[in-house]
Amino acid sequence: HVYGCGDAERSWCAWVLHCLTLRRGNGRGGMSGWDEGQVSAAQVHYHDEDGRAVEAVEPMGGGDPTGPLAEFAAEHIDAEELTGKFAEFLRVFSLDNDFIYREQLRRNVTLGQFTLEVELSHVGGYDADLGAALRARPDDVLPLFEVAAGKVCQEMAVSGRAQEMLAQYNMLEEEEEFFDTAGGASTPPIHIQLVQCSIVPTPIRELNPQHVGKLVSVPGIVISASRTHAKVTHISIQCRYCGDVQKRPCKPGFSTTPMPKECVRQQAAGGANEGAPESTCGPNPYLILGDKSCYMDQQTLKLQESLESIPTGEIPRHLMLSADRYCVGRAVPGTRVVMTGIYSVYRSKSKDDKKQRGGGGGGVAVRNPYLQIVGVVIDSDGAGRSQSMFTREDEQKFVALSKRPGLYEMIANSIAPAIYGHGDVKKAIACLLFGGSRKVLPDSVRLRGDINVLLLGDPGTAKSQFLKFVEKVAPIGVYTSGKGSSAAGLTASVIRDASTKEFYLEGGAMVLADGGVVCIDEFDKMHTRDRVAIHEAMEQQTISIAKAGITTILNARSSVLAAANPVFGSYDSDRSQFENIEFQSTILSRFDMIFLVKDTHNPQRDNAIAEHVIDIHVESKTSNSSGGLDPSLLKQYVAFARAKCAPRLTPQAANALKNHYVSIRSSMRSREQGAAQAIPITVRQLEAIVRISESLAKMTLSPVATESHVNEAIRLFRNSTLDAALAGVAAAENMSPEVLQEVSSAESLLRRRLPIGARTSLKRIIQELQKQGPSEFAIRKAVAIMAQRDEVQYQNQRKMVYRLR
Repeated sequence: HVYGCGDAERSWCAWVLHCLTLRRGNGRGGMSGWDEGQVSAAQVHYHDEDGRAVEAVEPMGGGDPTGPLAEFAAEHIDAEELTGKFAEFLRVFSLDNDFIYREQLRRNVTLGQFTLEVELSHVGGYDADLGAALRARPDDVLPLFEVAAGKVCQEMAVSGRAQEMLAQYNMLEEEEEFFDTAGGASTPPIHIQLVQCSIVPTPIRELNPQHVGKLVSVPGIVISASRTHAKVTHISIQCRYCGDVQKRPCKPGFSTTPMPKECVRQQAAGGANEGAPESTCGPNPYLILGDKSCYMDQQTLKLQESLESIPTGEIPRHLMLSADRYCVGRAVPGTRVVMTGIYSVYRSKSKDDKKQRGGGGGGVAVRNPYLQIVGVVIDSDGAGRSQSMFTREDEQKFVALSKRPGLYEMIANSIAPAIYGHGDVKKAIACLLFGGSRKVLPDSVRLRGDINVLLLGDPGTAKSQFLKFVEKVAPIGVYTSGKGSSAAGLTASVIRDASTKEFYLEGGAMVLADGGVVCIDEFDKMHTRDRVAIHEAMEQQTISIAKAGITTILNARSSVLAAANPVFGSYDSDRSQFENIEFQSTILSRFDMIFLVKDTHNPQRDNAIAEHVIDIHVESKTSNSSGGLDPSLLKQYVAFARAKCAPRLTPQAANALKNHYVSIRSSMRSREQGAAQAIPITVRQLEAIVRISESLAKMTLSPVATESHVNEAIRLFRNSTLDAALAGVAAAENMSPEVLQEVSSAESLLRRRLPIGARTSLKRIIQELQKQGPSEFAIRKAVAIMAQRDEVQYQNQRKMVYRLR
């Protein structure tokens, strides 16, 4: 104790006590090694001006995020006392006269699940010292909690299987060498999972060396997961010469257990008899007895910080995770989680580290951080998960906002206010942000509620600006360009670890955007096989993987907003729709709304656009000032509506929708003239109108979609997909009978010239067929018609033609 000292004497005394603390040896109170992640602390007692003793704890390496109380509680660990306190907590803690942990433990053990999930705030509320000890020294205290759970379980009347396992555990506990309670290296039968739902988690970017050895909660997205493998908990080794058997515990996580360099039996005999001969077993005599060792499941995960929390221009940061026992298999790539665990460090085994150590560098002192998971909280809502918790004030604010008159127009005006016009496009994007209702049928068939929109049009019509705005406003938004995106980058890929040579799964953009929006710019620049890869994700909203022995299905419940240019750069009204649109009908039918965004020449409209652009550059005025919502408020409202509202169609609205679909199919059948349309009208389009109606109802937090919502959805569908499907039909209808006959003759000549499975250049076909009579226009029209019927396929930017059937 230091009493009445000045600043200089006090600092000197604190330094002396600090040095004495470092020399306390290798006990549990001092430094225990790098891999254990322990933080030594010196306890110093001061007196304030009133003469009262004040305790101050100064940890090594800077400040402590958990405060002095946690360090004080962690410094004085009495294993037997803490075990008794934890057991008493499990027995007597209750909420509203419900002994939640005691009943949960009995229920889980009866079902054969030897695990217990504990809220950390409950422990701290019951006993502040217990909560502080768990936060400051979880590596030492958590095993004591599991021992206490095992003892409480023994007092209960549980099934025979549970009693059998507990009896085996008691046999192991009796062996001193095999079980070390103070060391915390044992594996009790009850796995305690700690969760922290009542506190704000710590982002990956804010983790620092002061958190090493502490209990932290980290939010993020799981982007990769390895296979489950066995991790040794207790290793059995045998001397190859004298047969001596040793049992040693192994700590969880990425840490390892060193093998004895000499025979333990020979060392003991030499210590007892000083004149005994030297060891005859030689160096490194021990072999591992794999069948007599104990194992547990372990999995390696990779966590990436949430997309909405990444600063602009920064690279996303990652953190390696180690999950064991009942935490294994809880999260797949694309899952948004809050991981609670022990922030630890491990020694890298990479080639770069070997080079540093071989070259005399600092490789030995450098450690890589990782999180040893002790609890997992999965956000399984799938929609609007950037803010899953709303206060009562937020709910009242959003309910009041939903009752405003003209809210639909207000939300539409809030979509990209810097862009002039495009009213229907903005309303369609508003429907995409809110989305429809996801449904699960009795036979477990899932119907998607997310809306996909394609903007197809001329350059300079602000398509990319729409995508950038949606990325910022959507609760979860991912922006990518088609030219720089591959099938694996959009869906998922199988990666081989360089150090372990093990294959693991890593999710792509659509997996990471689960529950949000994927914005794909330059959609037409993507390769055909890359576009085909997202077919399943756009309709079934899953991604199936069967590569390198990994067979699994990932969730991709996201909307797609794509922007593309026509084949010739700008839309040519004199050509048919199939000549302007290069996409196959299989991908076009998966878009709920397709807009042809044309740059029309209109003096009045050009004047209005010019004034709008000048106002933005000079006075920073946008249409948002005329009654739109603030982008931050719009983002919160979208997240609230997606999480809390799931409207359904009324019978009257369903009947009106059915009659409209039948009329659309009839009108399209009369216009087809024997050739398939570039944009087909199928049952998917009927489901699209249903989703649009539900999204319109969701904007006002209405529980049902009425007939007025259906009528507005039909209007949007007519002005988007139906207009795009009928574009260019007039050009085909204006052909004279002589031209139609010439086109039919060119088709028959083309079939004879190009056998099934053959491929040749379009230029050569035109030159050869022109010698037999048809004109170049008739030949090109014949190729386009056959491509509509899926008889031929364009390749290499329409320079080559491939015969399919």
